[in-house]
This record gives sequence, C-alpha cells and structure tokens, in this order.
Amino acid sequence: MAQKKSFDYDLVIIGAGVGGHGAALHAVECGLKTAIIEAADMGGTCVNRGCIPSKALLAASGRVRELRDQHHLKSLGIQLGQVDFDRGAIASHASNLVDTLRGNLTNSLTRLKVDIIEGWGKVAGQQKVSVKTKDGEKSITARDIIVASGSIPWVPPGVEVDGKTVFTSDDAIKLDWLPDWVAIIGSGYIGLEFSDVYTALGSEVTIIEAMDKLMPTFDPDIAKLAKRMLIDPRDIETHAGTLAMKVTPGSPVVIELADAKTKEVVDVLEVDACLVATGRIPATNNLGFDAVGVETDKRGFIPVNDRMEVLSNDKPVAHLYAIGDATGKMMLAHAASAQGIVAVENMCGRSREAQYNSIPAAAFTHPEISFVGMTEPQAKEKAEAEGFKIKAVRSYFKANSKALAESESDGIAKLIFREDTGEILGGHIIGLHAADLIHEVSNAIAQGEPVQSLANLVHTHPTISEVIDEAYKRAASGIAH
Repeated sequence: MAQKKSFDYDLVIIGAGVGGHGAALHAVECGLKTAIIEAADMGGTCVNRGCIPSKALLAASGRVRELRDQHHLKSLGIQLGQVDFDRGAIASHASNLVDTLRGNLTNSLTRLKVDIIEGWGKVAGQQKVSVKTKDGEKSITARDIIVASGSIPWVPPGVEVDGKTVFTSDDAIKLDWLPDWVAIIGSGYIGLEFSDVYTALGSEVTIIEAMDKLMPTFDPDIAKLAKRMLIDPRDIETHAGTLAMKVTPGSPVVIELADAKTKEVVDVLEVDACLVATGRIPATNNLGFDAVGVETDKRGFIPVNDRMEVLSNDKPVAHLYAIGDATGKMMLAHAASAQGIVAVENMCGRSREAQYNSIPAAAFTHPEISFVGMTEPQAKEKAEAEGFKIKAVRSYFKANSKALAESESDGIAKLIFREDTGEILGGHIIGLHAADLIHEVSNAIAQGEPVQSLANLVHTHPTISEVIDEAYKRAASGIAH
C-alpha cells in the first residue's frame, strides 16, 4: 500500500496582502496547517499604499472641505471662523493608521499559528516553493499553493517618475508636500479620490484623461453627475481625449499633451507636481511559473478559472491557485479576499466558483460613488446578445428626507434590470453614504432577488436607505405596468 505523502504545510500562500491574509484565515478555519510568505510589508498594497492610507487622507481632507463650505454650514444655521489644518498631522494620521492595521494583521495570523516567512517566495515545482530569505534560500513543500502577489502602479511610456515631483499613488499617500498646482493623469477611482484630497487642501488640479470621456469606466449617467458634483464646482480643469506624451520631473514638471488619436502635441503644461494614476499592472515577475509550465498573459496576469485554479494551456495545474490583483479579474482588495475563500474551499473538496457580478466597488470622494454589476451600455450589449430587454430606473436624493435634513441632497441611485424577470444586472449610486448603500444592491444580486420582491422590503424612515427602497419600487412598478 502506497504511503501518504507528507508535506511541510497543507497550504503555502505567496503574498500577505488582503487576499493572502483572507485566504490564510479561512484555511486555518478549515483546519489547514498554513504558512504565508511576504517579501515586503504585511498587508500589501491595500494596507500600506492603497485603500487604507488614502481613506485616512480623504477623511481628514473631507472634513476640511466640509468645515470650509460656508454655504452648506449656513443652510444648517452654523457659522465658523477660519479653518486651518496641519499637513504633517494629516499625513501622520494616515501613516499611524497603516502601522496599526499592519500590526493587527500580523497579530491575527500569529494568534492563529500561521507561520509568517519573510523573503521572496516562488513556485519551484509541483507542490514546492522556494524562499529567498536574508539567511539564504530554503525549499518548502506544500499540498497546495496560492499565489497572491498583487499589483504595482502602471507608468505609461514617456512618463518619468522621480517619486518627488512626478509620482504614483504609492508616494502620493505620504502627502510629503502640497503642490499649488498638480496634474493628475487618469480619471478613474485613484485620480478622482486624489483630486478630492488635493482640492480640499487648496491645490489646483488638472486632470488628463486619454479616453474621449472623463471617468470612462463609470456608468454614463453617474459620470455625467460626478462631473457636475466633483469637478465643475472645484478648482479643476480637465483634458479628455488627451495623452500625457512626455512627463519630465523637476521644478516645474513639464508635461507634453497630445491628441489621443493623432498623437500630435497640442499643448505643454508646466505644473508643480504630477500624479500618475493610470491603473495597475500585475506583480508576477520571478514567481517561478516556468517550473510548472504556466505562462502569464501578455499583460502579465496569471490565467485562472472561476475556481481560482491556475491554468496551463487552459487546463488546471494541480494544487496551484492564484488570487487577487495578479489574476486581473477584479482589482479590489475585497475581491481578492473572496477569491482566497473560493480557492481554499476548492482545495478542501467543496466546489465553489467566484461570482464577480455581485462584488461592489466604491470611490470615497465627497460625495461617494459606488457600483455593482453592469453599466447600462454593458447590460444593453448583453440583452441584445441574449434576446431580452432591460430597463433602468433612477431615484433621487432630492426626494429623500434624511438627505434634505443633512442639506446634502445631490445624488442619484440607478438600477438596471431585466424587464422579463426583474433580475438586477447593475446598481450605481452617487451621493451621501453611497459606498455603504451599494451593499443592499450587491446582496440582492448575490441572492438572485428580483425587483418585485425587493420592492416589499421595509426601510427605516427617515434614512438614506430609502433612496434604494424608492428605486426598487420604481423598478417593480415598471415591470407591473
């Protein structure tokens, strides 16, 4: 009788970001002996250079914006004198939060007896990992391996980064200084959030977007309203359909602007600083995939199926999984955690697949923007391909008692749904607490609840949640009639 092969660990995870951490916690719950390997900071991008510090900056700068908005305060019957802030103290608020959360994350793993190995981990063969540590290289065996190596900011060709005057979000979150005039390349979540921080603290902003429209990934209705609420009233000028062909650091930073279609230089900007917010690329170099016959795609993403198994020639590689930004499926910290749980469930023999249509996302601007599922153009495309009709309804914060009481009644919630079944295909919100409200829609999508039954749910009055209640009722009456 063949002996059962023994391994150093049941599971080894390469990368201790939010995805790797979530996978480790679930693995321990499932009784797996687990190790996690990290070459840099525990917590990865989200905790150290992304979600967490940026939200701290947004919270502080948002408070400054609120206290300086005399018109808004006056509408509530409040008058304030001069509002000042300390840039260094705001930056410290962000870095202290990072330290706290990084410590909490490490402690939670230690408490659960997850072995933390510091060094560069890579796949060294079937069920083998090698780790380059400060004391040399060592080999570890594992029944299963998860690669959770994350991503890094993408810097387009022609853009030179010096980390001081031209920088990515990695450096922007340090808030080392406040430029009088800052150019931001890219109008996605990162660009929008930093334009919110900088304008609240008194900087002028120029947004440069290569696509024809600003905020190209947002639902068109939301992008239109976001421009009216987050860009037009602020000290922001915008260039859409424009490439930052060449960016040279210095004092001033020199930016050559070109027409995105013709690539002809149309203008030259001289600014104090430039934030490059052009998206992220996978950190998948030197992970040893050749040892198991796996090739990343041309952008560097690891090919996986919905069970999070790594693929070689479209076939799963036994005992090898990948999650998070490195897979390119949905570059969000909470998506990485969800994928980690899916991977662990599958290695424990409980079949599970990742469901991306119900994973929400948010921009923590003031007010917030959030979405889940499809935009209206995406839903129309699906409807045409599959032969059904869609409808979209909007409900307005202007009609909401709580929003009116807060004197913050700008905003909409939009639902996109199938006319025949009432299934929700997408939800989009801009307005007060949008990032929290979206979970009601994402849970409805995850549970497969049609708008007909959602319209019967009861919401507390007066709360902002009634904006969603109103949208459900409008959608259901649209089907009924």
